[in-house]
Amino acid sequence: MDATWKPLYRVGAAAAVAVLVLVPFQIAVYVIQPPPGTVLDWFTLFQTHAFIGLVDMDLLLIVDNVLLALMYLALYAALRGASPSLMTTAVALDLMAVTTYFGSNTAFEMLSLSRQYAAATTEAQREVALAAGQAMVATWQGSAFNVSYVLGAIAILLTATAMLRSQVFGRAAAYVGLVFGVLSLVPASAGRLGIILSLLSLVPMCLWLILIARRLFQLGRVPHPARADEADVR
Repeated sequence: MDATWKPLYRVGAAAAVAVLVLVPFQIAVYVIQPPPGTVLDWFTLFQTHAFIGLVDMDLLLIVDNVLLALMYLALYAALRGASPSLMTTAVALDLMAVTTYFGSNTAFEMLSLSRQYAAATTEAQREVALAAGQAMVATWQGSAFNVSYVLGAIAILLTATAMLRSQVFGRAAAYVGLVFGVLSLVPASAGRLGIILSLLSLVPMCLWLILIARRLFQLGRVPHPARADEADVR
C-alpha cells in the first residue's frame, strides 16, 4: 500500500468509528421521543426540546453523511488498485447522495417555522406557518431523500463488489457490505417495508463499519521500516 495515503486511511477509520458512536444515540432518541405525526406536534416538539426535534428530523444524518464521504475517500485509496472504475463510480455516487440529502433535510427550516408559529398573533399567520411546515415535512420525506437513499445503496454495493476483487478487506467485509447494500435499496420512507428493511440494515451496517474501521486503522499505521512489507500484507 502507498504510504502517502496513510493519513487518509486514519481519517476514514475515525470517520467510520464516529458514525458507529452516533448511531446508538440516534436510535435512543427515536425510541424515547419518536418523530411526531403532525406538523403541529413537530412545532410543539421544537418549541419544548429543539435539539430533540432536530435529531428526530435526522440532523445527525447530515453529520453521518459527511463522515461516510470521508470513509469512502479512504476506501477509494485502499481499493483503487483492484477496481478503479468501480471505486470511482462508488465515490461519485456517494458524493451525489450526500449532496442530494442535504437538499432534502429541512430540520432547521422546521425549527424556524416553529418559532414563527409560536410568535404568530393571528390565526392567519398560524395557518401560513402550518402550511409551510407541511411542505417542509413533505420535502424531508420526498424525492430528494429517496434518490439519496438509493444512490447510497448502489455506492455500498459497488464498494462491496470491489472488496470481492481485492484482498485488502477480505470476503467477510465484502459479503456483509452486499447484504447491507441490498437491504438499503428500499428507502425508509417507503411505508412499512421501508421501515422494516431500514431497521434490519442497521445490523450489517454496524458490522461493515467495524470491519472497515479495523482494516483502515491497520493500513494507516506507520510501521517500523523493517516491518513495512509485513504490515501491508496484514
